[in-house]
Amino acid sequence: MIDKISLIGGALIGGFVVFLGFGVVNDLWLLPRAEEQGRALERAELDAATTKAIGELTNEADKARVARRLCRERGRVYLNATGVCVERAAE
Repeated sequence: MIDKISLIGGALIGGFVVFLGFGVVNDLWLLPRAEEQGRALERAELDAATTKAIGELTNEADKARVARRLCRERGRVYLNATGVCVERAAE
């Protein structure tokens, strides 16, 4: 009888330890990676939609205006002479 009780107790404790182990792995490793992958996918989808929308503009002035605005929103510098978006110089 005592052997059965200790066997059941050991199984419960072992199951609890495994449950805690999986929880720690999930919280510290799996979830952060999944969240970052989701964010990267969302950014890529938004960039593709923005590029498509810019391509559908018919007026070159509108295209330049939208490109300049997107460049500034991303913290970069838009060069009007060349129409190129570049990273800001380190201060």
